[in-house]
Amino acid sequence: MDVADRAAAIVSNKPYGVTPVRLLLCGAAGAPPLGFEGLAMMEAATSRFDKARRLGRSHLATQAAVLLPVVVIAGLTGWTMLSTPINARSQATSKDAATATHGAASPQQSAALDTAPAASLGVAPTDPPAVNGLKISSQSWRRGGLGSNALVTFTLRNDNNYAVRDIEIACAFSRQDGSHLTDRKRVIPDAVVNTKSRKTFAQIHIGFVNIYANKAKCAPIAANRI
Repeated sequence: MDVADRAAAIVSNKPYGVTPVRLLLCGAAGAPPLGFEGLAMMEAATSRFDKARRLGRSHLATQAAVLLPVVVIAGLTGWTMLSTPINARSQATSKDAATATHGAASPQQSAALDTAPAASLGVAPTDPPAVNGLKISSQSWRRGGLGSNALVTFTLRNDNNYAVRDIEIACAFSRQDGSHLTDRKRVIPDAVVNTKSRKTFAQIHIGFVNIYANKAKCAPIAANRI
């Protein structure tokens, strides 16, 4: 039986349920015809191959989706680390250039900068002490008791815009040649001097002095505002 008869017999009987096209292809290739099981195995292998290929593509896509953010973050971190020193160096260079251009601050500018914080605090200036407005216009002294007590007479003028009290004076005693001997202080009891007025205090006991004292010079050193 020749090849054509064999093909016709196979087609008419269809023992394996294959199509004439597949038989012709198999015969042309010199391979025995495939049955239903062989075709099923081929289709299963083809399906597994397609599935593996799809899984491979999906795995690659997953890896790309995971690695892409990591690569982007790493790139941004590296760029930030490199750009920060450059910015710092450029700022330092700008400051040095500005200092070289304008030069050091003058003493007047430094003083203005030092006093600016104090002025910004808004602290009200305090009034001068009351004793600054007091002045002895005339004075004299003599010895009392057994000659060791100093009794001072003086006129006190008050130039303040308020009355004063608790007036304290200090007197310096010296020899005839001007050499210093003794210092004495005394708070005048119940002494009050009204605003813009004067008052004379007579024979105020200042204290004990050296027997060689010949001169005395007194001045107010403290007072309280009324």
